Parts: sequence; structure tokens; C-alpha cells
Amino acid sequence: MPTKLILSLLAVSLLTAGCSITIQTELPTAIPTTFITATLPPSLTPPPSATSTPPPPTPTAAPVPGTTSTQVNVRAEPSTAGEVLGILAANVSVQIVGRDPGGNWWQILYEAGPAGKGWVTAQYIRTATQPEVPLIGGGEAGSAPSAVVIQQLNVRSGPGTGFNSIGILNANDVVRLTGKNREGAWLQIEFAGGADGKGWVNAAFVRAEGVDVLPIVADTGEVVGTGTPANTPPPPTPTVVPAPMDLDSPDAPLKTILFERAGTHALIYNGEVSTPQGDPEDWIAFTPYGSFVFVSLQCTGNGSLRAEIAASGLTFACNEAERVVPVTPGAAQLIHIEAVPTSGALQAVTYTLTIQARP
Repeated sequence: MPTKLILSLLAVSLLTAGCSITIQTELPTAIPTTFITATLPPSLTPPPSATSTPPPPTPTAAPVPGTTSTQVNVRAEPSTAGEVLGILAANVSVQIVGRDPGGNWWQILYEAGPAGKGWVTAQYIRTATQPEVPLIGGGEAGSAPSAVVIQQLNVRSGPGTGFNSIGILNANDVVRLTGKNREGAWLQIEFAGGADGKGWVNAAFVRAEGVDVLPIVADTGEVVGTGTPANTPPPPTPTVVPAPMDLDSPDAPLKTILFERAGTHALIYNGEVSTPQGDPEDWIAFTPYGSFVFVSLQCTGNGSLRAEIAASGLTFACNEAERVVPVTPGAAQLIHIEAVPTSGALQAVTYTLTIQARP
């Protein structure tokens, strides 16, 4: 039987026998038309940490106005050894913002100075009242110990008179202390003219603060200890020497000055007297152009003195407030400065006489 005929008969047989063949095709999984998004709980933003509000800055004292009484140097430090930053003429207005520990120097606003400030000698600045300004150096926390020079003295390269003099400090200069020798009789200071910017002064000629915390420094400059050594001997008493004789008199005054409206307005004179040895008196002459002058007398030493305007008999004492002195315009005036006599040990006084004629 032909092959095609056989296959046809077979297919008919299967269909008639009630058998079925199912062809199943796998359909893709239906994708839902609605998307469900998981909603997370809202994240909580942590509150800012509680930070204490910083305290307000300490109020700064308002500058105090002043006026120069004569030409004056502006220095980087409250010392005649300090760098001169500039010069102010007489009758120039200044703004006082600080003072030194001894009250002998004013810190003023000065654009050419470090941090816009500089130092001037207080005795050359006129103010309406005593300036209430902050203490600069020697008083505030963290400041370097300081000292005020009592009288003129040498700065030496080492702790002793056998070392070379490298400079001179004057009365009322302020120095910053950096060390001391083992005995505490010599103090190391900041001094621009010395090796490594240091020098040494005799402790007897300065009024110092904070000496106990100074490091002990050897002659070589090496720090060899700290604290105050036990059984430290007291510093030596300052040497008192007679004032040199200058042979002045009422007819030949030591200093003579003529005040003029368009010229000189102030006299500042530094002198010394002593008793019972040395020069006991000085005579100063001036001629005013107005009917009054302003006089002050600042003194240091182990004695006392008196001053008198010869024409009027008006007297004034050391370290008093500035006084108004009536005078006759155009008439020469004599000031007599005399050491108070004593029969005891030698007494010497160094003074600064300031006479101002204001227009």
C-alpha cells in the first residue's frame, strides 16, 4: 500500500477515536496596571544641638581725648629705649586708649604704630581729667612680667657690673622681664640693642612685678632653673650720689626761656639737687606772654625738695596735680628749686619741671 495512503488512514483513525492533542503555549505573567509604592515614615530632622550663646565681648573703654603740650616722640614701647614711630607737634589732639603699669606713659591711637597704636610720655599730654583707661602690660592675665625703671641706669650684656653696657634706660621707662640670675639681684629684660634682643639690669633700680615666676638664666643666656631660690638675699640699696654742681644763681639761671604766642609754649626741664653734699638748689627763669602759666613738678629719689615762684612767693610740691600760677605778662619770672636741708645721710632728688603757657 502506498505510504501516503497509510498515513492518511492513520490520521482519520485517531480523530475518530476521540483523542485530542492540546498544544499549550506559556503566556507572560500579566503586569498590574497599578503600582503600589511603599511609603516610608518621614525622616525626623534632629533638632540643632543646644549651643550656649557666647557671652558678649567685654566693652572697650572709650578713648580719652588729650593734647600734646610740646613736641613729643611716639614710641613702639613705653620706654625711651623704644623705637621712635614718629613725632607729634605741640597742641596736637590724641586719643588715649591705655596706660603703663606706672602710669607714666599713655598708649594712644597712632596709625603708623603696631596695631594702630603707640606710646607717649604722660607728662607731655594735657587732659581734662585723669584718664580712666585699661592697664597695658603687667596687669592683665597672661601678660609678661614687667618693671618700671626708678632712675637712670645701664643695661648690661650680663648680670653684673663687669659686663659691658649696651644701653641706658631712664626713669619711668617700662621693661618686660624675661629672667633673673640665681640670686635675683639682676633681671634679664627685652632690649632690642642686646644679643638675642635681651639685656640685664640691676634689680635695685627697678620696681618689678612677677619676679617669682621668672626663669633663672645663666650668664650664657641658658635657662637653668625656675622659681625663686631659697634664702635669696635682698637686692642692694640703690646708690645715692650727690648732684653735680652747676654754679647757677638768680643772676645766672640754669635755664632761661621766653614764651611766645607764635613760638615756644612749654618748658620741660630735668634736673637734680642733693643735700648735705652736692648741688642743693637750681634757678629756672622764664618770661610769659599771658597772665598765667601751668606748672607741675615730678620727683623721684630718697629726699624732698620745695619749689617757689620768687616774685609771688607761691610754693608747690613734688608730684602734685598741675597748678595754675598767676604771672605778669612780659615780666621775667624765677623759680627756685631747693633740696630740703638735712643733717643726716645724703639725700638726692631727680625732678622734672614742666611750665606751660597756653594761648
